[in-house]
Amino acid sequence: MPVIECDPDEAKAELVAAGFDVSSGNTDHERWRVTTENATAVAYDDKVLIQGQDVDRLVGLLGEYGGRAHVYFDGAARNNPGPAAIGWVIVTDGGIVTEGGETIGETTNNRAEYEALIRAIEVAIDYGFDQLEIRGDSELIVKQVTGAWNTNDPGLKERRVRVRELLASVDSWSLQHVPREVNERADSLANDAFDNDS
Repeated sequence: MPVIECDPDEAKAELVAAGFDVSSGNTDHERWRVTTENATAVAYDDKVLIQGQDVDRLVGLLGEYGGRAHVYFDGAARNNPGPAAIGWVIVTDGGIVTEGGETIGETTNNRAEYEALIRAIEVAIDYGFDQLEIRGDSELIVKQVTGAWNTNDPGLKERRVRVRELLASVDSWSLQHVPREVNERADSLANDAFDNDS
């Protein structure tokens, strides 16, 4: 449950400018609140408390983020195709900004890797980062997105287009293949999502 230390009036103006509906607080202690489909932000005198399942956009708007981030992603399917999960980590020089993992239904390993990459980029953009150094242990995904390899699979083509659309919205990006041990945290989060879902 993220807590953002900030001026609640400035935070309110930021959210209104981003198109959020801000309503009155529910108690005398609450200055205001914003409720989205999957998250709620509640302002107090010197902080905003954010809770829910999809807090990234709210945290990104109210936190002091931006600039460069290292983005790690991993996806896996058990039995390929089979139940699949993804994991991602967003890191700056100050440490881990956010991380997560979730199950995504049944699919193939390669599609899960793409879904992990898409989610990781979306989260980084929600946090306001515009220079992304992305790393993953799927050589196929890295080579396809960077244009070194092509694909005949319509599902992978569609996901590659989505990745490129997202990357077009940032100032700069790089995508690098790394050994699994370098990507260990994202891999672990994907596996934790499997375990937490069962």
